[in-house]
Amino acid sequence: MTEHTDFESSPDAYKVKLDTFEGPLDLLLHLIRKNELDIYAIPIALITEQYLAYIEMMQELNLDVAGEFLVMASTLIHIKSRTLLPRPPTVQEAGDDEDPREALVRRLLEHQKYKAAAELLHEREALRSAQYMRPDARVAEAAGDDYEPELEVDLFSLLAAFRGVLQRAVRRPRMVLPPEQMSIEDRIHQLLDRLSETEACGFEDLFNDGDGSRSFMIVTFLALLEMIRLKLIRVFQSGSFGAIRVYKRARPTDAPHPIGDPG
Repeated sequence: MTEHTDFESSPDAYKVKLDTFEGPLDLLLHLIRKNELDIYAIPIALITEQYLAYIEMMQELNLDVAGEFLVMASTLIHIKSRTLLPRPPTVQEAGDDEDPREALVRRLLEHQKYKAAAELLHEREALRSAQYMRPDARVAEAAGDDYEPELEVDLFSLLAAFRGVLQRAVRRPRMVLPPEQMSIEDRIHQLLDRLSETEACGFEDLFNDGDGSRSFMIVTFLALLEMIRLKLIRVFQSGSFGAIRVYKRARPTDAPHPIGDPG
C-alpha cells in the first residue's frame, strides 16, 4: 500500500455499496440462523421487526440500502399485514390462496443453494491458489479436540457485533476531549499500523483507542468495511456467533481500488 491513498475522507460522503458484501436475502438468512428458526415456518412479525432494525442502522451508517433492500422491506411488511389480518371465509374454504410466506421461502432456499455452491467454488479456488489460509491445523493441535475452526464473517454478523459495541459504549463514561472529525483514510492507516504489530486483533478492541464517541466508532466501522473491500484485512469468527478477530493480509494484485482513486 502506498503512503497516501485517496480514500473518501468524510464519513458522510463515503457510501458502502452493499452488493460488494451481501444482499437482502443474505440478511434474511442471517436473521433465520441467528434466531435458530425453521426456514419453513418463519415468524414473519419477528423477522420483519429485526430486518427493519438492520435497515435503520445501515441508513445511519450511510450504507447503500436503496433498491432491493427496500423492496424486500416492503415485501415483508406486506406479508406481515396479510398474516395478521383475518382471511375472508370464502378464501379459506377455497384453499387456493397461497400463504404469502411460501414464495419467500422458495426464494430463500434457492438463494441458499446458490450461495452454498458459490462458497464451495471459492473454497476450492482458495485451496488451489493458497491465497490465504488460517493456521487452523497448528491451533487445533495445541487446543485439543474441542477447538472450533474460525469462519469468515459476513456483513450482517459484523453489523450485529458493531451494534453490541455501540450499546456497551453508552454505558461507559465518556472521555471529554476536543471534538475532532477523523477521516476514514486516517483511520485506515491507524488500523493498519495497529494490525502490523500483532497477528490479529479482537474486533471490539479496535474501537477502544479513540474518544468513545459514536462518530469515532462509526468512522472505525466504515474504515473496516473499506479495508475488507480493498482486501487489506480478513475477518473471522469462532463458531456461529463467537468472538470476531481481524487479520491483516497481503493485498492481492486484483484488489479493488480505493474510492476516488481513478486508477
